[in-house]
Amino acid sequence: MPRLNAPAPDAVPASAKGVLDQVGAQFGFVPDMFTTLASNPAVLDVVMTLQAALSRVLDAKTRHTIALAVSEANDCDYCLALHSYVSSELGGMSRKDIDLARAGRSTDPKLAAVARFAQQVVDFRGQVSDADLAEVRSAGYTDPQILSIITVAVQVLLTNFINNVNQTGIDFPDVPATRTTR
Repeated sequence: MPRLNAPAPDAVPASAKGVLDQVGAQFGFVPDMFTTLASNPAVLDVVMTLQAALSRVLDAKTRHTIALAVSEANDCDYCLALHSYVSSELGGMSRKDIDLARAGRSTDPKLAAVARFAQQVVDFRGQVSDADLAEVRSAGYTDPQILSIITVAVQVLLTNFINNVNQTGIDFPDVPATRTTR
């Protein structure tokens, strides 16, 4: 049961209604996470603005891979369900690709490197090793792209933390637990 209060539909602040309408049009319903965020329109705006800006920094499959890897590292069941759904239904990723990304792996060496690096950023709170940087660079990522990877990981951390604190009810198809030791 959620621990933070989400506004009732008739109590959503006016400044958040348009955003929730856009989210509803995209998904066919308004996910609980966004309704909760609407209780503070400034926070909703921060999350939406950050997501929109970061949609331009890396290709969608790479961003989905990062989101899945980070959400797994943070044990965020809500975000795993949301990102698995979005990756599959909107991103064209297979169930196998999704499961591998969650485990910090991929059949694509470049995506495997980004998934591992994103999880290292989370696991070590940014204190990654020279070897971690060398690995992601050797996979073909430039320093500007590494900055993008870190920023996407942090954006996912933000929503992971919000949903973990809230214990947001899962309103996407649930995904099986695959918690693995990396």
